[in-house]
Amino acid sequence: QLLLDDGLAFNAHEVLEAAWKHRPDTERDLWQGLAQLAVGVTHVQRGNVTGAVSLLRRGADHLARLRAPAPFGIDLAGLLRFAATLADDLAAGVTIDPQRLCPRLVG
Repeated sequence: QLLLDDGLAFNAHEVLEAAWKHRPDTERDLWQGLAQLAVGVTHVQRGNVTGAVSLLRRGADHLARLRAPAPFGIDLAGLLRFAATLADDLAAGVTIDPQRLCPRLVG
C-alpha cells in the first residue's frame, strides 16, 4: 500500500508479482489481479492509455474470480470499482489526476 500511496506503482507491481509467483496456486488470481492493477496504474503514469485500460480490465477479471470475502482483508468490491471506473474514464479520454492512482488494497 505504501508504494502505491507514494506513486511507485511499478515497484508495487514488482512486489505483487513476486507474491503471485511464490504463493500457493489457490491465491494466484488474487496476486495476479493485484499485480496487473498496479502495472495498469504504471501505464497511466507513463501515458500509455491503451496498455492501462487492458491491464486494469485484466486485473479486475482475475479479482472477480475470488469469492467474497477476499483473503487478507482485501477490499475486493472497492478494487473492482477502482479498476472499472479508471479504465472507463481512460477509454473515454478523461484526464486522470494523480490522486486517483492510489487504490486502497484493504477496506
